[in-house]
Amino acid sequence: MQRIIFVIYIALAAAFGTAAQVNTDQVVRIGQNALYFEDYMLSIQYFNQAIQAKPHLAYPYFLRSIAKLNLEDYEGADADASKALELNPYLTDAWEVRGVARQNLGRNAEAVDDYDHALELVPRNRQLLFNKALAQVEIERYSGADSTYSELLRYYPNFDNGYLGRAQLSLAKTDTIAARTDIDKALQLNSKSATAYVMRAELAIKQGQDYESAVKDLDEAIRLQPKYTNLYINRAFLRYALNDYFGAMADYDYALGLEPYNPTALFNRSLLLTEVNANDRALADLDRVLELDADNIQARYIRATVRGKKGMYSEGIADIDKVIEQFPEYPGAWFMRSQFNRQLKQNQRAERDYNKAMALAKAIPLDGVSVADPATTVADVAEAEAQKFNKLLTVENSAEIQEEYNNQAIRGKVQDRNLQVETSPMMELAYYSVPDELGENTYYVKEVDDLNSSRQLRFRMVVATNEPLIDESIFDNHRQSVANYNSYLSSHRPRAVDYIGRAMDFVTLRDYDNAMRDAERAIELTPDYPLAYYLRGQIRHRMMRISESDNGDENAPGHDVASRGTLRRAALAEALTDFDKVVQLSPRMAPAWFDKGNLHLELGDYTSAIAAYSKAIELAPNMGQAYYNRGYIYLKLGNRRAGIADLSKAGEMGILPAYNLIKRMSN
Repeated sequence: MQRIIFVIYIALAAAFGTAAQVNTDQVVRIGQNALYFEDYMLSIQYFNQAIQAKPHLAYPYFLRSIAKLNLEDYEGADADASKALELNPYLTDAWEVRGVARQNLGRNAEAVDDYDHALELVPRNRQLLFNKALAQVEIERYSGADSTYSELLRYYPNFDNGYLGRAQLSLAKTDTIAARTDIDKALQLNSKSATAYVMRAELAIKQGQDYESAVKDLDEAIRLQPKYTNLYINRAFLRYALNDYFGAMADYDYALGLEPYNPTALFNRSLLLTEVNANDRALADLDRVLELDADNIQARYIRATVRGKKGMYSEGIADIDKVIEQFPEYPGAWFMRSQFNRQLKQNQRAERDYNKAMALAKAIPLDGVSVADPATTVADVAEAEAQKFNKLLTVENSAEIQEEYNNQAIRGKVQDRNLQVETSPMMELAYYSVPDELGENTYYVKEVDDLNSSRQLRFRMVVATNEPLIDESIFDNHRQSVANYNSYLSSHRPRAVDYIGRAMDFVTLRDYDNAMRDAERAIELTPDYPLAYYLRGQIRHRMMRISESDNGDENAPGHDVASRGTLRRAALAEALTDFDKVVQLSPRMAPAWFDKGNLHLELGDYTSAIAAYSKAIELAPNMGQAYYNRGYIYLKLGNRRAGIADLSKAGEMGILPAYNLIKRMSN
């Protein structure tokens, strides 16, 4: 499905008229400014404020739907546009936003209905007609799409994208002549249309002819869109077909420079490397492909071949076993395994695999191959069938080219940033915190607030998720604080709060052994003090993390996987016991419920993790981290709808990686 782009320029004038309060007007106006300058994440925060203050107004929901649409949160955009239309069904642009969101969600029939509603209000609107036609093609309403394109091009005869859309319709009807005519017309109108060049090149690829002109078209598309990885992958395919090995390799190298983990480019480059026996480099590329997708049988078969060339027969058998599991009727896999077993002197296994390969090969007729020698037949069948695994890949939908917004801050299309998918980390008691990109990341806890108000600590305590790097001057302050506590405790009756304060100093100094001792002393003195258990659970979790890092050394004690797993689970269980005690003593402490969820997640207990995150959300409805982590689990469990809904909510609350994960799960 072609991805639909919705672009709207928002006037900076007040949108609400006299009914709105001045403060709401101002907040929305600032949000509009941010939206205009593509600060989508920031604009959402302003629209949230307006919605909270005036939930009966349609316009803030509409504006927020635009921001979410640009972040490719189509479910969220649909929900906000629907709310705007519920409040004001005459808001034409909201019908369009919802249509675009639904079109990108694959709900094309509903999108057509939305575009029809909008067209009743603004007939002959170019973008509405265009999007409606695209949606009609997706649901194979070809006659309706043809009528819509005719109407569109009658009103807008110089609209180049209209001809490209109609070319897609012609291709869907297998009318390549009409498609080519419309593509050429689009280029006549706009010689800088990268999409038109890409479509014409793809048409040549599909027809299997005129590769030289297709290369020239992709050359032009790349000149116009030099950062679009898929163009290099498809041009490499064409260059290879034209026997330009070095040109193809250069394109794959450049594509991987732009996108180092692109599986298609890695796989294709590995095939080219195997042709020149650069097996070490080919193996490295295949390893990365399988790290990204362990179920890629094509890559696993080629890796088995490469491992065989390098004499890595046991490793090759491990790969070919998985191929046989997936394709038990493929004789080439059995034949390869028989060869590997023979090299390993496993003659009985080799003979058994060879006989299986022969039996399967007899069922596959090959023209021009003599069956007088069974060995020749099996080998030739294996070679012929192996071509299924040795084909270069092209990239689907490479005509979906979008303008880039290349900024590494929170502005623009943050969903396109190359972020590692990680859950939000533990919320911890700390003396320091740093705000994230969209504001503070500390959470209110009554017990912490009461302790700060009592002024019994030397530093102010917070509950935070981002602790800053500590410089030497701050370390000196906490070393001095420890010395002061030592002096005080040697001459005064000890209190739990003093041990808590010194333990926090030790945590800041990364001295977790002493921090643990002080947390335990605080618990001995005041067994019903929730912050003491919170701190001990936090320290246990940190110590477990450090232990995991140490055990990455093969020479470290307890390096075997079973021992590490047992120790890890025991440490997590101890930390979880502390947080159980925290919520028993203070059941409304939302960050403690969140941390319980994280510990359950690390233990692989997804059901308990979801329950804990849900409780945290119940207590703190604006805790975006809890929505994010719960959405992550829902996705792992296959509940895509619930996962996307939670991630949308997390993104709305300023959790930047949520939109990146939504995009990954939608592709």
